[in-house]
Amino acid sequence: MENDVGRQCPVEYTLSQISGKWRIKILKELSQGPVRYGVIGRSIHGISPKVLIHHLREMEEDGLVLRTVYPEVPPRVEYSLTRAGGSVFSMLSTLRDWGLAAGTEQRVECRHCEKCVPRNYQWLDDADA
Repeated sequence: MENDVGRQCPVEYTLSQISGKWRIKILKELSQGPVRYGVIGRSIHGISPKVLIHHLREMEEDGLVLRTVYPEVPPRVEYSLTRAGGSVFSMLSTLRDWGLAAGTEQRVECRHCEKCVPRNYQWLDDADA
């Protein structure tokens, strides 16, 4: 297909935005509202500070995460989901249901952390901040 040069499959694009060992975990932590960097790091077992900051920066560049720096001493930085980042959770609900149905032999079980269902808060965009 000659006309497809430079175009990307929407499914492949979507998976590239949320794939990897840490991205879903980071999104789930941010789903509950704005969170400081240290809180995210303590909440995700096994992630190194270097890897966390790398993923947060990538996700900010991808438009999923908003980084807000408050002019205080010492500086306070919070991370939150943009509207695009919040929209990921409609897919996660479907993935959760599929995983529960298909994962019975592997003993897949929901721990009811409720982070797959974001709290109702205003999703932020760069223009809103």
